[in-house]
Amino acid sequence: MTITIYGIKSCSTMKKAFTKLDDLGVSYEFHDYKKQGIDKDSVKRWVNEIGIDKVLNKRGTTWRKLTEEQKQSADANIDNAIDLLVENTSMIKRPIVEGELTDKNKNILLCGYDEAEFDKFFFVKEYGYHQ
Repeated sequence: MTITIYGIKSCSTMKKAFTKLDDLGVSYEFHDYKKQGIDKDSVKRWVNEIGIDKVLNKRGTTWRKLTEEQKQSADANIDNAIDLLVENTSMIKRPIVEGELTDKNKNILLCGYDEAEFDKFFFVKEYGYHQ
């Protein structure tokens, strides 16, 4: 099983996700947006799979600090929104958890921290992972 968790280390939601994965004994790689940035292909893949409304965090301060023109551009065109996310990674909802459960040949993509979703994918035996 290969799991990558994307986000910002100091984020309180990220800390909850790290704690949950550690408690469940799930090994993962951490990709820090602040240090590593993010490539456009990854953001595009996430948006295509789960939608821009889930990936783009409009409740955060970075979104609120944008000009009206920037907001309208992102709302009007998905490619503009993706470019904005690549340039402003703090607007990506955290965490993004992506990986493959190899014993079930199942890909996962979680956006945001939801304890029930984490349990579903990483703890319940039917979903392919349980220690």
